[in-house]
Amino acid sequence: MTAPILQAEGLTMRFGGLTAVDAVSFTAMQGDITAIIGPNGAGKTTMFNCITGFYRPTEGALRLMRDGAPVELQRLPGHRIARAGVARTFQNIRLFQGMTALENLLVAQHNTLMAATGFGIGALLGAPGYRRAEKLAIAKAVHWLEATGLIDRADDPAGALPYGQQRRLEIARAMCTDPVLLCLDEPAAGLNPRESEELATLLRAIRDGGCSILLIEHDMGVVMGISDRVVVLDHGRKIADGPPAEIRADAKVIAAYLGEGDDA
Repeated sequence: MTAPILQAEGLTMRFGGLTAVDAVSFTAMQGDITAIIGPNGAGKTTMFNCITGFYRPTEGALRLMRDGAPVELQRLPGHRIARAGVARTFQNIRLFQGMTALENLLVAQHNTLMAATGFGIGALLGAPGYRRAEKLAIAKAVHWLEATGLIDRADDPAGALPYGQQRRLEIARAMCTDPVLLCLDEPAAGLNPRESEELATLLRAIRDGGCSILLIEHDMGVVMGISDRVVVLDHGRKIADGPPAEIRADAKVIAAYLGEGDDA
C-alpha cells in the first residue's frame, strides 16, 4: 500500500469576505503525480500558496509526511516549509537571469553549502570541508543539468536560454534542494507540443526517482497523460477527485469547464 505524502484537511483561505479555498480536503500519495485542475479563479494557485508557505491558511491542516512523521506545514514559516522538503516552481519563470545555468543550481544549494562551511568561514579559509561540499554541490548540479538536457548550456546565462529550456532549468533548480514533494505551477505554460512531451518525460523520471509531484496545469494533454490522480476545484471547492479516466468522464467537471449549471 502506498502511503500519503501530503494531506489537506478542511483547507480554507479567506481574504476579507472572499473565500478563495473553501474547506478542501484531499490526499496526495507518495510516488504519485497529483494534478490540481479547474477553471480560472477556481482557487488552485491560492491552494498552492498555502501549501508552499506564501499564505497561512485561515483554517484547516496541511500535513507533509517526512521520514514517517507528519509535519504540520500550516504552522511553519515559509522558509521552514522549504527545508521540510517542499520545493516549487512558478507560472512566471523566476530564474536568476544574469547567472549561468550552473550557478542557478548552486544557489539552490546555498543553505547546505553554508552549513557545511561554517557559514562561509570555511570557504574563506579554504577548509577541506568546504572543498568537499563544493564538489558535491557541483556534482548534484551537473546531474540535474544532464537530467534536464541542459548540460551543454551549463555556462550560458539563464536569461539567454530558450523559453522551454528555462522551464526545465527551474525544475532542475528546485530538485537541487532534494525535495520529497515538488510543486509545479503551470509547468507546461507557453510550451509547444514537443516541449510539452519532453516535460512529461522529465516529470515521469522525477516521479520514478522517488520524488512525489503536485502540479497545477491547464494543458489537459499533459495532465491526463502523466497524472496518477486528479483533484478538481471550482469556485474554491473540490468537485471531483480520482484517476484521470474517471475525472475525464465526470459530469460536474465537464459542466465546470463549459460554464454550464449543475442540474444534479
